[in-house]
Amino acid sequence: MKRALLTAITLFIATLISAGNIKTGAESVNEYLPLIKGKRVAVLTNQTGIIGKTHLVDSLVSLKINIVAILSPEHGFRGDADAGEHVASSVDEKTGIPIKSLYDGNTGKPSVDLMKQIDVMVFDLQDVGVRYYTYLTTMARMMEACAENGVKMIILDRPNPIGFYVDGPILDMKYKSAVGWLPIPTVHGMTLGELAGMINGEKWLKDGIQCDVTVIKCQNYTHASMYELPVKPSPNLPDMRSIYLYPSTCYFEATPVSLGRGTAHAFQMYGHPNMRGYNFSFTPKSIPGAKFPPQLNKECFGVDLRTEPSIEEINRAGINFEYVIDAYKNLNLDDHFFRSFFELLSGQAYIRKMIKEGKSAAEIKAMWTDDVARFKVQRRPYLLYPEN
Repeated sequence: MKRALLTAITLFIATLISAGNIKTGAESVNEYLPLIKGKRVAVLTNQTGIIGKTHLVDSLVSLKINIVAILSPEHGFRGDADAGEHVASSVDEKTGIPIKSLYDGNTGKPSVDLMKQIDVMVFDLQDVGVRYYTYLTTMARMMEACAENGVKMIILDRPNPIGFYVDGPILDMKYKSAVGWLPIPTVHGMTLGELAGMINGEKWLKDGIQCDVTVIKCQNYTHASMYELPVKPSPNLPDMRSIYLYPSTCYFEATPVSLGRGTAHAFQMYGHPNMRGYNFSFTPKSIPGAKFPPQLNKECFGVDLRTEPSIEEINRAGINFEYVIDAYKNLNLDDHFFRSFFELLSGQAYIRKMIKEGKSAAEIKAMWTDDVARFKVQRRPYLLYPEN
């Protein structure tokens, strides 16, 4: 039996495929298998939870791990649901394991009854390194649920694709929401495994409770690594260019301006039917992952970011409010340009105010310089990987 198990593990490891020589936590099967063998296991994952070309759930099932439930985050287990869409719980057709959706309209946490049925929670989601990307909130809520119910949590860490810089204001916690759960900058530069340690260390969970967490680290990763994701993390982040632009163009979600949902290049363009003076146009359509995009079936005029600026320029600039300022000035809607949840994304009230006052993107960025410096010092004890 032992020999058969070791052979199976060896076969998995032999088929691993990494970006360059970086190895994800999920690939280090030998490190976490002893922690879950013989236990009742729940797995919180989606389409990004892979070992090479094999899904984590399939790998663990073949290794005879007792998976009692799969938990799915925003966009669902297969990663094809719209942003924020309620996803019904179901059963995985391949394995017959029940799938419990955390986006089925409940509190975002599994029920106490479910938590009583498990011994270990295995967490494996590919984050994109931005505060308002909800997988971070999902992890924090799950840590809270595990702490409340005495369940151990194992985080299979994955690289942060924009882990090479920190930018943006620290969230004013009066704007705490599903798209901003922790007092961290917009671009935090940490992996989820590192953030889990920080959540515990800073006692950010409810009532200061702490979760019993083991992080299975990535190998050969540093915060200077340029890591290309092997699987798109959600329907509207189709490639690395979208991910690199995401910290700057996602703010359009809280305006009437389309950022390209309903096209093949979401977050790589912006426009509106009433914007004038632009040669570029696009028309959002109903497509999988964006069934009802803003400005559906309306021709939008605006700016094409699909080829320019370069990737290097995008990453060097970091968060760039020039795009939002451009659209704001063009549409001339004053405060009607902003939706009520703009501050939930931006994290601070002064950003809307400064845009309305005609301040430049550089002047806005200067406002959070101290936040970035303070956070870099605060996070240092929790970093698991070299900064360069």
